[in-house]
Amino acid sequence: MSEKLKKPTEPTGKVKSLFKSPARITLMVALVFFVISIVENITGAIDISSPGTSGATLRFAIPLLMAGLGGLWAERAGVINIGLEGMMIVGTWTAAWFGYLHGPYVGILAAAFFGLASGFFHAFLTVKVGIDQAVSGLAINLIAAGAARYLSGIFFPPVGGDRTVSPPVDTLPVFTIPFVADFFKSIDDKNIFFVSNIAGLIYGVTTELSIVTVGLLLMLPLTSWILWKSKFGLRMRFSGENPMAAESLGINVYRTRYIAISVSGMLASLGGAYLALVASSVYREGQTAGRGFIGLATVIFGNWRPGGVFAGSVLFGFTDALRVRQNESVIAILFAAAIIAGLLALYYAVSRRWKPMAISGLIALFGFWLNQKVETIPQEFVTVFPNFATLIVLTFLAQRLTPPAMAGMPYRRGSE
Repeated sequence: MSEKLKKPTEPTGKVKSLFKSPARITLMVALVFFVISIVENITGAIDISSPGTSGATLRFAIPLLMAGLGGLWAERAGVINIGLEGMMIVGTWTAAWFGYLHGPYVGILAAAFFGLASGFFHAFLTVKVGIDQAVSGLAINLIAAGAARYLSGIFFPPVGGDRTVSPPVDTLPVFTIPFVADFFKSIDDKNIFFVSNIAGLIYGVTTELSIVTVGLLLMLPLTSWILWKSKFGLRMRFSGENPMAAESLGINVYRTRYIAISVSGMLASLGGAYLALVASSVYREGQTAGRGFIGLATVIFGNWRPGGVFAGSVLFGFTDALRVRQNESVIAILFAAAIIAGLLALYYAVSRRWKPMAISGLIALFGFWLNQKVETIPQEFVTVFPNFATLIVLTFLAQRLTPPAMAGMPYRRGSE
């Protein structure tokens, strides 16, 4: 189909500039790291930007990224995939079981296959049968959790596992990017203000990498190219914006949605496989821990664009990584957030945008007060912080987003 046809709606206004200005994004990231460098020097909590933190952030972000890309594929085609959590469970269980039987690489292939099947099942229920998309997704979540529990009780105990934990799977090899990691490690060791913070981050994400991590990260540019550069991506976006107009132009909306939702299930399942084979070496009941729902939130956070999904995955992955770091780092990052909120309040004041200025100012004041009054953050708060951060971010972004026009809306061929 020709590119001259009217394309689906794109993000506009401030949202568009936020996601389409590399210079602005780079400046914002540099400002955040500059503030973090100052906070680390003031508080002595040097773990915020350490290689360990950046490495943990990458490990926590990958499953969220895969779930987010899965949700993006489905919603760009016009179908909400609430079943991402269940599809991740499918990936964790199949990857662990087939990985135990035939090795981790076969486990990854099995997770991709069964994830594709679970996505196809969701497509059949929503596209062909016409079941409500939320109901179908919820059913997949419940079926996947129940089936994993049932099958675990049958297959795991005879081979050394139990009803909730699989037998261990062979670990995947890791590698360090030569020269690059050593170069940035040498800079990190010199403790140069700001420069070493950036170097430590790069060193953390270039050492002890799994080939699976690299492969899943490549799904990001591949998804971006398919959605915005290929004919299929254009058809898929039309199917999510105006399926009736797409049908009139000769696009098979049903087939497009079948493909997109099946791929959605495969991506989410690969995120589950990562949890079972890379982040650990076993399947555990409850291993996904709601990451499918947080992955769905990254789609909204990212304004239905791959780059935004990646940014949301890193943000939520970082908040998740805080759970396994020192408690002083949690307090320090709250202090840094208060400083950033104060700078935003100043920016909004200069721009005469009083409402966001007031909100940013209140957040800054609360952060400074919390830093002065609280010496130890309860572990329970740290545990729930990723979910809390998800709610806060989505609350502030809800009015500035442009979802696909027909996402979540039922479509029957020939309807008006």
